[in-house]
Amino acid sequence: MKRCLRAALYALALLLIVLGIVNGGMADVMKKAVKICMECIGIG
Repeated sequence: MKRCLRAALYALALLLIVLGIVNGGMADVMKKAVKICMECIGIG
């Protein structure tokens, strides 16, 4: 039972990661991270 639940959770996590990448979420996070980094350094 635990193995089945663990496999289902891993599959769900992988699916959500792929959907986030396809949806463009990764690009949004990267843009925000770069903006915050530039503000901390004082360039932007």
